[in-house]
Amino acid sequence: MTDHKDTEISPSERVFGGFSTMEWAVIGLAVLWAVIVGIFALGGGGARAVAELIVVLLAAIVPVVLVWITVMTRRAARQLRDEAERLGKAVDALRQGYLADRQKPNAALESSIEKRINEIARAARQTETVLAMFITTRDTQTPAPPASSPPQRNAPADNEQPTLALGTSSEDFLPPLSNADLIRALNFPETSEDQAGFAALRRALKDREARQLVQASQDILTLLSQDGIYMDDLQPDRARPEVWRRFARGERGKSIAALGGIRDRSSLALTAGRMREDTIFRDAAHHFLRRFDKTLVAFEAQATDPELSEFVDTRTARAFMILGRVTGTFD
Repeated sequence: MTDHKDTEISPSERVFGGFSTMEWAVIGLAVLWAVIVGIFALGGGGARAVAELIVVLLAAIVPVVLVWITVMTRRAARQLRDEAERLGKAVDALRQGYLADRQKPNAALESSIEKRINEIARAARQTETVLAMFITTRDTQTPAPPASSPPQRNAPADNEQPTLALGTSSEDFLPPLSNADLIRALNFPETSEDQAGFAALRRALKDREARQLVQASQDILTLLSQDGIYMDDLQPDRARPEVWRRFARGERGKSIAALGGIRDRSSLALTAGRMREDTIFRDAAHHFLRRFDKTLVAFEAQATDPELSEFVDTRTARAFMILGRVTGTFD
């Protein structure tokens, strides 16, 4: 905004009848000088004496005035030059500040993007390590038959244990999977050094129902990670255990809408787009939703409220929340 003091007109710059005050003063002096010269040339003795006196006074005053005007003019010129230099420096400072301000958001954005890429890469490496160990564990549970052995006519189907005499499978002799082990397995090991997590995962893989959910969860978590969606980055709104119990018992609608606690718009949009366009992802998602729902029904019937809260806070449960929100499971 322009300062009002800079726009004020000095007395010497005021205009009257097309001329400034200074110009009128110069015209007046010129007229006075012409009158004095006329009197001096044409006047009588008394007038000539007066004219001579005025000429003497002017001769004494005019040089002083001219010197003073010269000094003031040089002073004004110096002030104008100094002011021009200050304005130039101010303009340079403003331009540099403007350029710096333009560069700062880009630098901050680049730093944010680089940080995010590093986080994704670190999470991806961690996931790859855990999944690699997980797959190795799964492979050791079901070793391949020797190449020389003949094919069995009644070979067991995938994900089934061999049948013993009288139709009893080896799983029937295993102790039931504890709630703590199931919860730990569905959250997957935290790191490659998480021995307790891998131990719980191995025990869960020996249980038929738990194994099917763990494998379905592994598949869907891997597919979600391809779009940069990691369960550790999601912070869902937690619903009370009684809401999950009502859902497990078949209730649907507004009363259980709180279960879709994932609010991350980008993750929801990416998942919805993948559901529409990727048939493999869609089939894996529906299979996972069915396995989780079946396991939740069985778990809820014999779990305490604290156990149920831990169960629905696992990485597997968060995947169920985001897929359930996209597919309308909670509607």
